[in-house]
Amino acid sequence: MTRTRVKSFRRRIGKNHYLVIQIYQLANAHADSGNALASNALNIKFTKQRKGKGKGRL
Repeated sequence: MTRTRVKSFRRRIGKNHYLVIQIYQLANAHADSGNALASNALNIKFTKQRKGKGKGRL
């Protein structure tokens, strides 16, 4: 079973704006016989939105 919880929030330090992403992930594997492999690999994709379109601006 794999569980992933993602939180994102914005922080401002001085004039700089930062987007902070916290990822909590749990992976486990079980096998009656043989080998089992649990992977905590992540695929993260950042996209830049155009100005004035949506909430994606910092």
